[in-house]
Amino acid sequence: MRLPRTHRDDALIAAAGFACGLLLWSFGLYTQGPSSPLPGGPVVLVPLAAMTALALLRRTMPRTALLVGTVAVVADQFTRGNLLTVVMFADIVYAAVVYGPPASARRIPVTTGLITIAVTLGFLAWFRQPEALLIGVVTALLSFFPAITGAVVRNHRQAADTARLRAEQTALLAEMDRRQAVIAERSRMARELHDMVANHLSAIAIHSTAALSLDDPKTSRDALGVIRENSVDGLAEMRRLIGLLRDSSGHDEPAAAPTLDGLDALVRQAGVSGAAGGLTFRLVDDREPDARLPAPVELAAYRIVQESLTNTLKHADAGEVTVALRSADHALTVQVTSAFGARPGPRAPGSGAGLVGMRERIALLGGVFEAGPVDDRGVKIWRVRAELPVAEDDKEPQA
Repeated sequence: MRLPRTHRDDALIAAAGFACGLLLWSFGLYTQGPSSPLPGGPVVLVPLAAMTALALLRRTMPRTALLVGTVAVVADQFTRGNLLTVVMFADIVYAAVVYGPPASARRIPVTTGLITIAVTLGFLAWFRQPEALLIGVVTALLSFFPAITGAVVRNHRQAADTARLRAEQTALLAEMDRRQAVIAERSRMARELHDMVANHLSAIAIHSTAALSLDDPKTSRDALGVIRENSVDGLAEMRRLIGLLRDSSGHDEPAAAPTLDGLDALVRQAGVSGAAGGLTFRLVDDREPDARLPAPVELAAYRIVQESLTNTLKHADAGEVTVALRSADHALTVQVTSAFGARPGPRAPGSGAGLVGMRERIALLGGVFEAGPVDDRGVKIWRVRAELPVAEDDKEPQA
């Protein structure tokens, strides 16, 4: 069995204690008179040597050191006695409380206190003199007070460890919150970038493909006109996004977020971009005229319509695209329908991020989102439908 490694400080305590005890013995200084059961001489060094060896175990085997040390200090009382033997025993009591298991740390102060009381009462009954109280005081100084001191130090260390652990956990939670905030902000920026620019880039891709595939000067001029218009609008949207991300502490204030009042312009722009593909667009707005929705709801509804129109330009078959808004029962309903089928001609590629972004927007507001093909009076159409909850207290009156 491999013994635990002795701590450097314990070795220093043992060496210093034995050297001081040996020096006292060489000068003939003892704690008791010549009437002790055992005579003076080298026999006094036996308990001192045992206590010195036990000091090497005060950290690694505190309970063993305390039990054997108790025997050694009792044996020391039958000799002339060495002061360093009892002093090192007090240190072993202290170490047993500080470094021992929790059960020992709780029991040792109680046990030493009871022993101190028992020794005091016993010597009072034996000597029947007040001076017997001094023996109780010495016993308390060598056992009870070191145990109490060790308990206080142990409690302080445990409190410090608990505080350090709590600080580490708080720092870890703060770092997790920071990372989640960064991820959420990146997701929000990605949605904003996708919703703002994808519509224009999709129109550019479709009309540039048409201009390259059709050898018709008029078609090419019309396509280039649409491409230029969407490029300018896309650049403006990008500048607006950069303005939102910039620090607004200076003179440049970020632009306001889009609202549902801009849906007319958005639908008209989609009509210009989708005319070449046989798409027509219609806006049906049945909202309450005297109430304004909360900004997050308006922004989410605007982005849903914008992304839905982008998808119709990419994938919808020729026909009418209807954008319908209705507010009732404390909710705003947004619905975009288009013809569903295999569309001939050039198409822009899609990544599927648009539907994911719309679903995330609605989920953040606690709404319901549906997207997919449905039958409308025997005709298959593609429908995007979102319900955004609006509490009565959240409605803002129009100025």
